[in-house]
Amino acid sequence: MIGKRGRPWLLALGALALIVPGLMPARVQAAPTALSGERALRQEIGERLPKELRGIYAARGNRPLWIDEDGRISPAATALVAAMESAELDGLNPRKLKPGKIADAIDNAADGSIERLAKAEIALSSGYVRYVQALRQAPRSGMLYETQALAPVVPTAAAALGALAAAPSVEDYVRTMGWMTPFYAPLRASLAAGGMTPNQARTAAVNLARLRALPPIPSGRWVLIDAASARLWMFDGPNVSDTMKVVVGAAKSQTPEMAGFLRYAIVNPYWNMPDDLVPSRITHKVITKGPGYVAANRYEVLEGWEDDAAVLNPRKVNWQAVAAGKEAIRVRQLPGPGNFMGAVKFMFPNPQGIYLHDTPERDLLTKSARQFSNGCVRLDDAQKLGRWLLGKSLPKSKNPETRVELPTIVPLYITYLTAMPEQGRVTFRPDVYGRDGGLRPPGVALVF
Repeated sequence: MIGKRGRPWLLALGALALIVPGLMPARVQAAPTALSGERALRQEIGERLPKELRGIYAARGNRPLWIDEDGRISPAATALVAAMESAELDGLNPRKLKPGKIADAIDNAADGSIERLAKAEIALSSGYVRYVQALRQAPRSGMLYETQALAPVVPTAAAALGALAAAPSVEDYVRTMGWMTPFYAPLRASLAAGGMTPNQARTAAVNLARLRALPPIPSGRWVLIDAASARLWMFDGPNVSDTMKVVVGAAKSQTPEMAGFLRYAIVNPYWNMPDDLVPSRITHKVITKGPGYVAANRYEVLEGWEDDAAVLNPRKVNWQAVAAGKEAIRVRQLPGPGNFMGAVKFMFPNPQGIYLHDTPERDLLTKSARQFSNGCVRLDDAQKLGRWLLGKSLPKSKNPETRVELPTIVPLYITYLTAMPEQGRVTFRPDVYGRDGGLRPPGVALVF
């Protein structure tokens, strides 16, 4: 979408500006302001600031964010206005963001007038706040949050502008859309640049809605898991510390899009067998091979799911009644070699019963498509994740179910990205969960 004032040059250039740093047309550069005019510009800005912006600017002595020391408007302005002009990609109505008025203010400031430069500065900051707040409220896919502290929040004007002012480079912050999750800007830029088929464009738009369900870059350590690519990333702020392959839920037992706090590890875990696996893995084999099968394969039968549930003698269980569905039992596998959980599992308590765990089934991790689990996430290198989370190796213990608290709780996000920006291009993946067809960001009208 071009916007009611019609600036096709701005949309085309802006798509590139989000990819190529420093790109800026001459027409949005203002003439240099004399050094003697710097104080006058600050004074003019201070007198014109709306109330919601005064605190941030006062802390800067009313020093401009969008105008450099030579009196030229920053290339960040181009990227911002272009993003606002193409805000339908974000599920927003560009007209409500009023990018045309900002572009007019930039054009008017080309003569270097102190008054017009101040107006452009304020128009850009006000527009930036308006866009950031709208984008945080834009339509997004559903995600299960352990707490709303993990969800994206709409920042105040002071918070939004404060983050911009604190960035090492205003241009880089705007170009990379630093107020969004790191994958958002490159995928959006690729979509804005065109060249995708209609189906690819729609898939990219659907995945932007999924990325809008993630908050901006958390401070400190955080973990991201993508179920579509079956991969995990360990982040330290914006930087990837490490990555590994994982196995996630199969199509019939999908890993949900969810967020929680990794809180503790369990060393030497039991494997509590899901009820739907008991008939094939235990009941049928006990009936054919005898009750001794239970202990011989390091299983236990319990009378219930309580923490203190009593262990039952398998010879006293009515296995025929269990097979007929008339009685229910709980089966768990003892810790040790061959345990389905491996040596450790990492917990982020949630009603869905999802967690991360080690696995002895190494062959599944060699496959390109790794959607095989019952919903939980199997790790390629659980010890590596443990060292990263704890800052040291996982402790060894002979006791089952040894709980190890993490020194700091770590945010974990599980998403599902069938379109992922990678090494300067977009990789499209099969929609193994069949979710893309049921999700389209409201109000998005793709025009290519």
